[in-house]
Amino acid sequence: MSTQQDPALCAGVELGGTKCVCVLGTGPADVRAEVRLETGAPTRTLKDIEEVLSQWRARHAFRALGIASFGPADLEPDSPTYGSLIGTPKPGWDNVAVLRTFTPLGVPIGFQTDVNAAALAEGLWGGAIGLASYAYVTVGTGVGVGAVVEGRGLRGLGHPEAGHMRVPRKAGDDWPGACPFHGDCVEGLVSGPAIRARTGREAAELPPDHPAWDTVVHALGAFFHNLTLSTVPQRILIGGGVIAGQSQLLPRIRAALLTSLNGYAQARAISQPGREFLASPRLGERAGSLGAIALAQRALRADG
Repeated sequence: MSTQQDPALCAGVELGGTKCVCVLGTGPADVRAEVRLETGAPTRTLKDIEEVLSQWRARHAFRALGIASFGPADLEPDSPTYGSLIGTPKPGWDNVAVLRTFTPLGVPIGFQTDVNAAALAEGLWGGAIGLASYAYVTVGTGVGVGAVVEGRGLRGLGHPEAGHMRVPRKAGDDWPGACPFHGDCVEGLVSGPAIRARTGREAAELPPDHPAWDTVVHALGAFFHNLTLSTVPQRILIGGGVIAGQSQLLPRIRAALLTSLNGYAQARAISQPGREFLASPRLGERAGSLGAIALAQRALRADG
């Protein structure tokens, strides 16, 4: 991805499954304002965001807006439902026209999924600078994947929803999973809601040696096996609240990935000393909101 930056003042909205982050700025070194809101019912949530943006527009005259939303979402500009959430499991949000809510602001708007936006930000300013092909994965309220292949975000019949892949279950584990669509897909096994449904506790509250982490590590090792062999990324950046809150997980997942690959194909390159193939995002939890700023900048350049 290009590393060109547009210095124009932009606004961004990271619309997440549990919280929203509104930001005003030009990039990581210039964030002038930030407001965090709870993601509740769509009408109330979008109205709260609109109020923040309207105030910023009046006071600071930002020139473009980026929206990085949870999905699935319609990303096809020619579609009559472009900018809407399509088939999302979040109650009340299916078919909500997110983009249309903000068109009265009268500025160019970029719209993408939150993980695709985070991948864009990591390519511009973070842990994927200089890489042509990489993936950004978040494990939190859901499991989202933003895949960049040869400098372009992966798209086709929609956007990647690899978090709903099915993987081999850990031997002896017959828990049905928590995904309302697929039960024991990756998201249904390792997301924050899945961990809470399985254990009765939040992921951040579980001790590092809790047996639930064994199933999480097993599922993610198999998941990254599939992602490595299908989109052949040069690096996979893995973030989200589940991973960020448990520092022991990343080394265990790396080991599980290599065990799963069993020496095949890219395994030798991945296992080289000092090779950061599976790594934390350099932008941390700011990747999504900074990705929204990057979307705004891209929309402004396209409009000009």
